[in-house]
Amino acid sequence: MAVTRCTKMAYSSADEMVFGRSVTPVKTGLGLEIGAGYTTPEVNYAPRPEAGASKEKLIKEYERITTDIMARMVQIGAPSVVLETEHVQQMSNHPDWGAAVAHAQKTIMEDYHDEYGIKCALRHTIGDIRETRDFLDLRGDKYSVFMEAFEQCAQNGADMLAVESMGGKEVFDYAILRNDMAGVLYGIGVLGSMDMEMIWQDIASVAKKNNVIASGDTDCAQANTAMFIAGGLLDKNLAHTLAIIARAISAARSLVAYEAGAVGPGKDCGYENTIVKSIAGVPIAQEGKTSTCAHSDLMGNLVMQCCDLWSNESVEYHGEFGGTTVQCWSETLAYDCALMNVALNSGNEKILRDMFVASDINRDAQGYVLAYNNAYRVGEAIARNGDDIYLRAKNAAIECINIVEEGAKKKLELSRFEAKALADAKAAFEGLTDDKDQFMSDCLTKYKQEVKVFKPENYGL
Repeated sequence: MAVTRCTKMAYSSADEMVFGRSVTPVKTGLGLEIGAGYTTPEVNYAPRPEAGASKEKLIKEYERITTDIMARMVQIGAPSVVLETEHVQQMSNHPDWGAAVAHAQKTIMEDYHDEYGIKCALRHTIGDIRETRDFLDLRGDKYSVFMEAFEQCAQNGADMLAVESMGGKEVFDYAILRNDMAGVLYGIGVLGSMDMEMIWQDIASVAKKNNVIASGDTDCAQANTAMFIAGGLLDKNLAHTLAIIARAISAARSLVAYEAGAVGPGKDCGYENTIVKSIAGVPIAQEGKTSTCAHSDLMGNLVMQCCDLWSNESVEYHGEFGGTTVQCWSETLAYDCALMNVALNSGNEKILRDMFVASDINRDAQGYVLAYNNAYRVGEAIARNGDDIYLRAKNAAIECINIVEEGAKKKLELSRFEAKALADAKAAFEGLTDDKDQFMSDCLTKYKQEVKVFKPENYGL
């Protein structure tokens, strides 16, 4: 399959973007449509560590998880639900394990759909297992097992295929700890995009062959790493202004999945998805205040602004006072979706969207840039040079910096630490060449020397 670059925006203005509606809705699973005028909860979970001891134990654990979610959704009258199974490493390293889990889950979901009419779909997110103990091995021996995991899940009940791919992470990890903006740009925008192009053409082929949905990727390995290191308002390990620059660059990378054949919904932990939706028009999953079981993010309401699926990030399966964790979190998600759906049905969706944004926009630079009107601007910067993976990622970073500078003149407060990091980053990006070949050549020489685990052959270089 060929890659078709996105060079124009899917929406003519930012104001057209809302939750529950996308330009290209996706039909999948059992009666479900995503982005077709309503939002749906997407529940994300992890088995207890001891459940991974054997294939049988793991299947049983996922059967319990699936039954708990489906039963709770029917109990409270939720009209639709998506289950996302993010593979534990045993399930991707042994594709028959993942396949058996998908089959067991889908069987239960079909029973609930037949009995109660609940619309539902199953997403399987394959683990990126392409690494050895010491370094990434993106095109090596593990690649065939990696693809086999997609194939077997597609054949055994998964409606949507996704992954959180790790291309570029070895350079990014080195660069982010040194505030090295060229390295961040190279790791996410260039190497990440090159790896995505390869794997997503293959994933899209698997999906097409098996008549399932190639959904999307997210830059969890890099942009989320930056967000986690940046932490909260008391933390000084990494400037939040640098974390949001990494996030803006990541949108250019996550877009590649759709250019290579994915159709959405984008994955929940891709906070860059609002930017991606503005360009590609695909439906997206998002997480925010409901991801507190896994991490904090400083923009808990704001990211609901344009979601089509609303997710909780991964929660370990165990008991709570209100039921199991997956029952408690699925119920919370379902009530959030009910509110959004009432807004959509009554024509108040833009009012609710703007209230979500207003509650968080000035809390932190990250939320400020990801607010849909600013996210749209980053999208425009990417689409302007859509054919050049380097220039569009660089443009995204520069537009992000411009947006934060404008915000600082309004109500967005930046500490001296944040303002200095932003100024240094601006100088770094302004000093970079516009010539992709020159940038690639300079970075290859530099990081081959400085990053011992960086193997250019991973990227066909």
